[in-house]
Amino acid sequence: MRLQDEPDIPAQINIVPMIDVIFAILTFFIMSTLFLTRQEGLPVNLPKAATSQQAQIPTKITVTVEASGQVSLNKKPTTVAALTEQIRTLMGTNPESIVVINADTKVEHGNIVAVMDQVRQVKGAKLAIATKK
Repeated sequence: MRLQDEPDIPAQINIVPMIDVIFAILTFFIMSTLFLTRQEGLPVNLPKAATSQQAQIPTKITVTVEASGQVSLNKKPTTVAALTEQIRTLMGTNPESIVVINADTKVEHGNIVAVMDQVRQVKGAKLAIATKK
């Protein structure tokens, strides 16, 4: 039985356990992201060899199709029919290259398909279409 003179204690929410849980979750995410970094091996001084090969960087080749229909390969005017051989020449001994098509929005769909068809005839060439956000 309570006395009438005793003041009511306001209800309180204790947030200390919630803060403990948040810090535990934060610690888990920090520790797990540290283990997600890709490590290819221990840091060592590698020996030198005369016959070693450098990692090959893919060649970037740009095909531009202007609104007028003019086709350019790396800023040099060309024709659609000549693209396959010119791309093969630019690729050289590099087995993989990225061919980026920059086409104006006013270019007809059929012209782009013709350019893509020429690029696909080159073995090892990867096709990309340039866009803007």
